Order: sequence, then C-alpha cells, then structure tokens
Amino acid sequence: MDFTPSEDQAAAQALAARIFGDLSTHERLVAAGTGTDARLWKELCTAGLPGAVEDIGLLGLVLLLEEQGRTTAQVPLAATCAYGILPVAEHGTAEQRERLLPALRDGTAVATGALPVRGEVTVVDGALYGAVPWVPWLRDATHVLVADAERGLWIVDTRAPGVSAVPVETTAPWSAGRLGLDGVRGESLGTSTGAGTGAGAGPGPGVHSSPRTSPHASVLAASRIAFAGLQAGVCAGSLARAVHHTTTREQFGRPLSTNQGVLLRAADAHMDTEAIRVTAYEAAWRYDRRLDHQAQALTAAWWASEAGRRVVHTGQHLHGGTGADLDHPVHRHFLWGRQLSAYPGCGGEVLEQLGLLLAEDGRQVGPS
Repeated sequence: MDFTPSEDQAAAQALAARIFGDLSTHERLVAAGTGTDARLWKELCTAGLPGAVEDIGLLGLVLLLEEQGRTTAQVPLAATCAYGILPVAEHGTAEQRERLLPALRDGTAVATGALPVRGEVTVVDGALYGAVPWVPWLRDATHVLVADAERGLWIVDTRAPGVSAVPVETTAPWSAGRLGLDGVRGESLGTSTGAGTGAGAGPGPGVHSSPRTSPHASVLAASRIAFAGLQAGVCAGSLARAVHHTTTREQFGRPLSTNQGVLLRAADAHMDTEAIRVTAYEAAWRYDRRLDHQAQALTAAWWASEAGRRVVHTGQHLHGGTGADLDHPVHRHFLWGRQLSAYPGCGGEVLEQLGLLLAEDGRQVGPS
C-alpha cells in the first residue's frame, strides 16, 4: 500500500490548507457561533474543492478534511461530500447525477445524512415516516440522505412537505437539527422514482465501493472514513496548539515541554493521532480501489473514537489552567473531538460490529 498522495490530491490538499489557514481564524470562528461560515464555504466551492472529490476520491477527501479539522472550520464539507457528492456520483442514476451534482459542486446545494445516528424511519406506500434525533448541518442542508428500516437510501429535499428540522445543540457547533418525516415523498437513491431500495439502475461510472457491499453499507463506510479523517485533523490541530503552548510557556525558569510528564503525554497523543490518520488512509485507499473496506472503515472509526477522545483531552490538559478557558481556541478542538468520538459510532459499538464482521468473514473463508 502506498498512501503517497497523487499530484492532484496533493494540490487539492495544499489549496485547502491555504484557504482554511487564511479564513478559518479564531476571530471568524467566534463570529460564526454555531452556524456555517458562508464566506469560507463560498471560497471552497469557488475553488472547486467539493467537486474535486469525484476525481481525487475518498482518500483525497480525507486529506481535505484533515486540513479542515486542523482549524475546526465551520463548513459542511464532510457532510456534503460523504452524503451528497460521493453517493450520488457512485450510486445515483444518470438522471440523478445530472440533476443533483452541479448544485452540490458549486455549493448552492448542501447535503447531509441521517447516518450513522439511529432513527426510526419507515416507508408506507412510498412515503417516509419517522424521525432522527439529530443530523449534522441539517439547518443548512437542502438535501438529506435517509436510511429506512430496510436500509434503503432516500434523497429527501428538506423543503418538501412533511419535512421538519428542529434546531438541536450538539457538543460541536455543527448546525444540527432533529429530522422529522411525516409522509414525505423521498427519492430512492439509484432510481428515478419515489420507490425502491436504492439498488435501482446501479452505480455510476465513478463507483469505488466493493462489489460485496450494498449502497447503504458503502455510504456508511465512506462516511465513517471521512469523519475519521476529520478527527485526525482535529487531533493534529489540538496537539499543535499544545506543543506551541508547552514550548513557549516557562515554569521555574524552563519551558513546560522539558518536563518528562509533559513529553510523555504529548508523545502518546502524537502516536494516537498518527494511528487515526493511517487507519483512515488505509480504509480510504482500499475504498478507492474497490477492495473490501468494511473492516478497515470500522477500524478507523474505532481509532477516531477511542484515540480521538484521548488526544483532545490531552491537548486541553497540557494547556494547564488556560485549557479551562472556554474561549481559548484549544477548547474548540476539544468540543469537535468529543463530538467526533461518538458520531461515527462509539468505540465499544464499532468494536462489536468489527468483531461480528470478522467472525462472519472467518466463516465464509474457513474450512467446509
């Protein structure tokens, strides 16, 4: 496996780093509150970064999200790409791709997904009923990808009759909302009608998912990988702030970083951050090459949950009393890291799923 970015992936990552670095400043984040930074989102879309994901793949998206996570930039990049651009490009019909992708690429449409948060959504006579407790970026979204009880995937226009979005405050400022569906006529992903399971006309020419997985499993895995990449960036940003603080702050005439306990905590946080990054890279690499990736996606989600929580706690702890300041930039990394430690699935939950998957694979390849 070679995780070295391609020329296009490296160029997109460098451009994202420059845009996030220039515009996602502490002052702008404070001004944005819990909402999206509209100017930053426009800059990203004008630069063509969301649309570039169709060409640079999931690994390229992970690289972009790492840069977003370093600055905790408040834009729906992960949601729009993981629940909009990639699913439509890979599993949508030709008509769905032609109709939906242009607006998702240029940012005039924003997508999100009611996965992997559990909800109760059923289909009755082609209409959707139920609710999902919270959906990230729902308050900004024009479309939301919903999974029903049978794991069919539905594209729902948030402006359609019967759709409600009640604001919900989450740990991280993600413009979240509670999604309500009352007789909503959704559009099945992969079919141009309002019925079906999403298998429809089959994937588009850009499909990267393994032939062994369903569209639902593919989208869920891709979203877990994408948000693990975002967590890697959040942790890297938190650790960078901690390193700066401990090397510039002196105690008893010497930098805090010369204390052995500080060095060990920072070293452990660095190793945890690298574990999140490399497992996300591997899962994305396999996804892009149509190799089996379900176990790797769960592995990346586990590291993002367990290690991510440790890293952002360490980042805040190494700031000492400063870390207790809710207005300090490192606290934002703490909030994002805590949210991301639960969103793709809590550690115990994904570990159980990984164990069941490995056991099933063992039964399939074991002796007869």
